[in-house]
This record gives sequence, structure tokens and C-alpha cells, in this order.
Amino acid sequence: MSTVTLPPAGDWIRGISVKQPHAACILAGAKTIENRPRAWSWRGWLLLHTSQRIDRTSLRVPLIARTVRGRELPTGVVIGVARLAGCHRDPDGSPPCTEFAQPGAWHLEVCDVQALALPIPARGQLGPWRPTEYLVDQVLQQLPHLRP
Repeated sequence: MSTVTLPPAGDWIRGISVKQPHAACILAGAKTIENRPRAWSWRGWLLLHTSQRIDRTSLRVPLIARTVRGRELPTGVVIGVARLAGCHRDPDGSPPCTEFAQPGAWHLEVCDVQALALPIPARGQLGPWRPTEYLVDQVLQQLPHLRP
């Protein structure tokens, strides 16, 4: 039996904290960008962490309401992983890149989204954060094929 040695968690994966229901929209595959005030240089795998608070105003937006209908909106947990493939800002005067894009914001481009069967309680923070090796190990128990 061979074992695979992964680099330390902070070297190949980061976390991103996103308020619900936006995190659920990403997990559903409908939202392929996350709006942020600043550009991110990180590219690679992200733990998709839900913030402690729910953005209740967003639940009244028809696009979001349709996407999350019937879904649970857990908070304070890692609900999946996604790959951050790029970061851009729409040019002035151009149409938004997606229905979820906010004008003037930086758009983190997420793909390869994979849900966890069991959300994992965790603490996140603003900006890209480094998960503990323990948290990454818990994620890898559910997604053993995930690799840098």
C-alpha cells in the first residue's frame, strides 16, 4: 500500500467565508463568481465556509430565492470545496459577467465545486484564510480524491 504525502494544508488550499444564501448558490453551481472588494492573488482550492450570519435581504432576490429553494442554509461550517480559477473586474460600461456579478466589485471565478455530505463546523475570517491541517483532514475524509 502506498501513501500520498500532501504538502501542509496552508500551502495548497485556502478557505473563503461567504454569507448564506450566497454560499448555497455557489454550492448549487448557479453562482460561478463571488463578489469581493479587492482582488485576490490566490489560485487553487478553497474550502467553502459559511459565515455566521445570513444575508436575509438577499433571500428576497428572485434569482437567489429560486436557487436556494428547499436547501438548508447552515452557518459557521465548511459545506464544500471549489477551485478559484481567476479574478477579474468587469470593464466599465460592459454588461456583468454573470447575473450574480455586482458592478465595481472584483469577481472571484469559482469552478469544480464539490459538496460535503456532512458540513464541518469551523471558524473562518475575511479574506483568504489558511485552514488547519485538522480541518483539511476532515474534508479529505469526505473527499479523498481531492489533491493539490
